Amino acid sequence: MDIYLPIAGLSVNALLIVALGGLVGILSGMFGVGGGFLTTPLLIFYGIPPAVAVASATTQITGSSVTGAYAHYGRGGVDLKMAGVMIVGGAAGSGVGAILFRLLQSSGQIDLVIAGLYVVLLGSIGALMLKDALIALGWVAAAAVAPNKPRHVRWVAALPMRWRFYASGLFLSPLAPLALGFLAGVMSVLLGVGGGFILVPAMIYILGMAARVVVGTSLVMILAVSAVTTMVHALTTHAVDIVLAALLLVGGVIGAQYGAVLATRLRPDLLRLALAVIILLVALRMALGLAWRPDEIYSVEYL
Repeated sequence: MDIYLPIAGLSVNALLIVALGGLVGILSGMFGVGGGFLTTPLLIFYGIPPAVAVASATTQITGSSVTGAYAHYGRGGVDLKMAGVMIVGGAAGSGVGAILFRLLQSSGQIDLVIAGLYVVLLGSIGALMLKDALIALGWVAAAAVAPNKPRHVRWVAALPMRWRFYASGLFLSPLAPLALGFLAGVMSVLLGVGGGFILVPAMIYILGMAARVVVGTSLVMILAVSAVTTMVHALTTHAVDIVLAALLLVGGVIGAQYGAVLATRLRPDLLRLALAVIILLVALRMALGLAWRPDEIYSVEYL
């Protein structure tokens, strides 16, 4: 069943797009990630223009984050003060990201930049996840950890204007979470990702947040920033394809339910290993796409 995407300017198989959203939803339910870092590359592989893929993926992230954020909030797993600081940084980052996006669009380099950033980002994250999974499975020896290691890095502790974040059990400067939120906002606009797969480790290892509030706080921040990013794209780049976003949401909501069931039946370390392999394969495919010589080097566009 083909359906026309008005912003992307092409017809796609609606069932295939729903299935793609379902696949990402299953991964989201199994691994606890938003899935935006896989949605955008998969849409690009299918033939969706990168700019449209990035802008439309943020809509799916917004929808998929609502349920998770609400559930964590109900269990007291959200530091609203920390989330508020990060949201302010994320909103500012979204504005800067939109300016960069428009500049890259006008220069004609947006497709190359998106693909290149994904290769670097997915390759780095996939390699780190693969290493952690192999250590957890006992296949690789873990490095020795220094005793009495501080909860957060030293430069964070040295920042001025400290605030007390009671839910996280921290007394630190808001400048660090503000910077993390800013980075997530820029990434959300440029790459169509929520940034949770970077935010969560950063909140644990850089800020030193308690594990019980990390995921919920991250989801609240991602929900707000993704909503802002969607509006930014809709008003500035005009690249949000609501038809594409709706198809992805339908598949994502259904797939997440099955993914949550599968997560209870499979070993977590093996799940992490599988996700790392998937991420590295996607990064490899993106890298090959940059290196392949196209069938038609030049193209003619009629205006």
